[in-house]
Amino acid sequence: MKDYKKHFEIPAPPEDVYRALTNPATIQLWTGEKAEMSTEPGTEFSLWDGSIAGKNLEFVEDKKIVQEWYFGEQEAASIVTIILHPHKKGTSAELKHTNIPDEAYHDMVEGWNDAYFGALIDFYQE
Repeated sequence: MKDYKKHFEIPAPPEDVYRALTNPATIQLWTGEKAEMSTEPGTEFSLWDGSIAGKNLEFVEDKKIVQEWYFGEQEAASIVTIILHPHKKGTSAELKHTNIPDEAYHDMVEGWNDAYFGALIDFYQE
């Protein structure tokens, strides 16, 4: 199991980024894929038409998202925490993803950098 941490600068205010990460219609705009999402703790979510699935654990509006991401039958939960900080260029998003299975680590890092935050940054730069 491995952990991944990184900061991303997004050219939009934290409240816009929060909505882009929690509103299914907005998620679909920047991913181009079907999304199921709720800001109700305990609900399940699905991104990229089911490629990523898990459970929503905690939300602090415009500031924080905590989710459990599912990787089959692993014992320790894989937890994703995204904390949004105001930044002079918009938002600094602090990502922490714990307990990533070794065999999925490379794909997850690539996904975070390109498909997830990369696509979100591109969405706001256009």
